[in-house]
Amino acid sequence: MVREDGKRNFALREEDGSEPSEFSGNMPRQAALKAARTLDPASSEDEADRTTIRLREKGTKKVHEYEAWAWEDDAPEVDETDDDFWLNDLDSITKANVSKQGIEYLDEE
Repeated sequence: MVREDGKRNFALREEDGSEPSEFSGNMPRQAALKAARTLDPASSEDEADRTTIRLREKGTKKVHEYEAWAWEDDAPEVDETDDDFWLNDLDSITKANVSKQGIEYLDEE
C-alpha cells in the first residue's frame, strides 16, 4: 500500500509470524537496509554474520526475503556547514548491506 509521499510500509516478519517492527521506503531494499541496521553490528564487514530478514509489504501478501549483515565503521568527518553536522558527535556508525533472496506469497489471512 503506497502512502501519499510515495513510500511503502514493510513489517519485519519473525519466524513465528509475528511482526514486531515496521520500516518504510520507496523500494523494498530501502526498508531492508533500515531493518539491517538494527542487527547487532560486527567490528568489520568481513566479520559480519549474515542473517535472513523477511519484510511483508503492508496491504499485500508479498514477503521480500533478504540476506542482511551489519558492521560498525568510523563516523565520517563533516563540518558544521553540512546538514549532517550532528555526525560530529559520533565516533562510529552502523552500516549495513542486503542481498535479495526472493519473494514469497503468503497463503494465510
